[in-house]
Amino acid sequence: MSQKGAQLDLDSISCSICLDVMKDPVTIPCGHSYCMDCITNYWDGEKQKESCPQCRKAFAPRPDLVKDTMLAFLVEQLKKTGLLDVERTETQKELEVSRQNIQKRIEDREKYVKLLEEEEKAINCSANKAVEHSEEKYRELLTAMVTMRSIMKERIRDQQETEGNQVRAFQKKLEKEISELKSRDAELKKLSQEEDLNQLRHIYNSLPPLSGSTDTSCIKPRPLRYFDVVTASVTKYLNKLLDIVKEGVYGIALALSEVDMLLPKPEPRSRAEFIQLSRVITLDPNTANRRLLLSEGNRKATATERQQMYFCHPDRFDVHTQALSGEALTGRCYLEMEWKGLQVCFSLAYKSNERKGHQDPALFGHSDKSWSLHCGTIYFALWHKGESTAVSGPLSSRIGVYLDHSAGVLIYYSIIDGKMIPVHKVQTTFTEPLYAGVGLRYASAEYIEFIKLHEGL
Repeated sequence: MSQKGAQLDLDSISCSICLDVMKDPVTIPCGHSYCMDCITNYWDGEKQKESCPQCRKAFAPRPDLVKDTMLAFLVEQLKKTGLLDVERTETQKELEVSRQNIQKRIEDREKYVKLLEEEEKAINCSANKAVEHSEEKYRELLTAMVTMRSIMKERIRDQQETEGNQVRAFQKKLEKEISELKSRDAELKKLSQEEDLNQLRHIYNSLPPLSGSTDTSCIKPRPLRYFDVVTASVTKYLNKLLDIVKEGVYGIALALSEVDMLLPKPEPRSRAEFIQLSRVITLDPNTANRRLLLSEGNRKATATERQQMYFCHPDRFDVHTQALSGEALTGRCYLEMEWKGLQVCFSLAYKSNERKGHQDPALFGHSDKSWSLHCGTIYFALWHKGESTAVSGPLSSRIGVYLDHSAGVLIYYSIIDGKMIPVHKVQTTFTEPLYAGVGLRYASAEYIEFIKLHEGL
């Protein structure tokens, strides 16, 4: 008899009161069958008239219960054929497969917990080394650098605590999942010893589902710099003269935002968090095409019919009306700009992007060295490697861009009435620092301006 046939036969000889194979089966007038003791006890416990537990049909007076010899014979035959044992074996196989899957998940999670424990130790070790290194440099500069020393130490410790907390939180989550999996494994192990097949199936099917599996794809073992980038930045800035102390504070703070960790930093959630990552962008006059007029401290580029009197320079775009920023963008940062025109483009490009001639590689978005958002009056599109991708979402004359260089993430936003609406996301791998770029395609009066962001904007 097939497995399916066995399942149907088992259902037909099971008592719906005790959920087990019927013992001394009886059939009551409505046609439903039960164990004689089960239906007797059920009726004895009813306060009103006797009725069928399934169809609720009432009987008056109480029917006489007579053993159903045909059903009893069927039960005995099924027991002899071993179908009950087959069903038990199949169920135990399912339990074993489930246990094996759980045990594999436990092994995987324990591996990641160990990795996270090592990560926290490495964070603490690297942070301590960074503190010690900066302390040594601060002692050399004595009183004049006390303020710088305090800021540096506090920020490293804050960063250390933040990263440590993130690792511990993730570790705690995995440990909780491991505990749940072990508990379920113990339940299944105990359940596999249950002799009552129907009770076993009933309990197994009624077990609550496990919690969702924790996503561990972000934990990718790889060489990490931890706080070494901070150490390098401290060495660079503290070897300079006292008149660049303020510049050093800014540079070190920027380096802290670029600390390389195993767990990725979460994307900002509020506009205030984005503004904290904002960068002031100025365009490099040595890169600007002669038909671009730079103003507002080189934060604004306007297309002009009249060529500007720029000196010759190897970094200048000689054909395409484009320009690049003077500031390199690494780590996490946020930029915002306003634009006007028939078609303008905002780009993030490597410094090695071509500058000369009509060839496509020099045009933003037409090589593997730049990502260019083209903004028009009726459409937005992202260009990369000469291919365009339509950008969905509302169009706006104010655009925001979030960059996480180490994670290879670019997210574009339309800014409407102070609200940030994501319109496109790029996931890639950046191999060089990026530079902000602008391109103006048509008539004069088109412009792009990088905005200085402050709290409340």
